[in-house]
Amino acid sequence: MGTAAVRDPRKLLGEEVWEREIKLLTRDHLMDSVMAGRLLGQAVAYLITAMETLGEGLRLGCGELVDVAVHALILDTANYAAFCDTYNSGTFLHHIPEIDRKADGTVMRTAEVVAQHGFEVDWPLWERDSAKCSPCAQGTNCH
Repeated sequence: MGTAAVRDPRKLLGEEVWEREIKLLTRDHLMDSVMAGRLLGQAVAYLITAMETLGEGLRLGCGELVDVAVHALILDTANYAAFCDTYNSGTFLHHIPEIDRKADGTVMRTAEVVAQHGFEVDWPLWERDSAKCSPCAQGTNCH
């Protein structure tokens, strides 16, 4: 019995964009390149999973920590648009944040779905926010 290959967020994003996002994260946040890479990997895995499950009503959402890297990628709009072209059939995946956070299990449930989609989950990054809801507004088909 063979082991399924784990999807590599760095390869999926592309080396040039990966390095750019790491530089943006370390420029704008108090973190080193190792933490930036961990967060970016989880953000890419989460966004691709959200795109692949769009319309399934799973109500996915990451926690605040992973969301830092999600925002870094989204704010780099040209690269994010190209990312959406590649992984969301050319459709831009909007970010529609929730105003209030709720403790409803969304964060850890989302990490499980990310794992089911072939990504390695960096559990400590998700567990940090396990008692908080994601910032994504429910029912909006955003990330």
